[in-house]
Amino acid sequence: MIHHGDTEARSELLHEELTEQVIGAAIEVHRALGPGLLESAYEECLCRELNLRGLAFAAPGPAASRIQSIKLDCGYRLDLVVDDAVVLELKCVEDILPVHEAQLLTYLKLTGKHGHDH
Repeated sequence: MIHHGDTEARSELLHEELTEQVIGAAIEVHRALGPGLLESAYEECLCRELNLRGLAFAAPGPAASRIQSIKLDCGYRLDLVVDDAVVLELKCVEDILPVHEAQLLTYLKLTGKHGHDH
């Protein structure tokens, strides 16, 4: 007998562990490099750190989207997707603004990678 609650709990635990690993990798990169660099420098170093931690990731680049049956070839660019479960949007800014949060939520909506937390 399969208990869906057990499967969901295990899945949630795996996502929590993955999220902890991703946050740890990002903190390590920022600790090593410090502030003030371009996002591309942080992205390259984060990819190396994720690789060292054995995490699967992709830098999908420009992604096409469909909105009401209209294909958009230049809609958005995902920075990194880790383990096909965590979408990373890298920002080098003083403060996270509401527009940054809205951008990430739109990416999640368009990719179908909705999470339980925002």
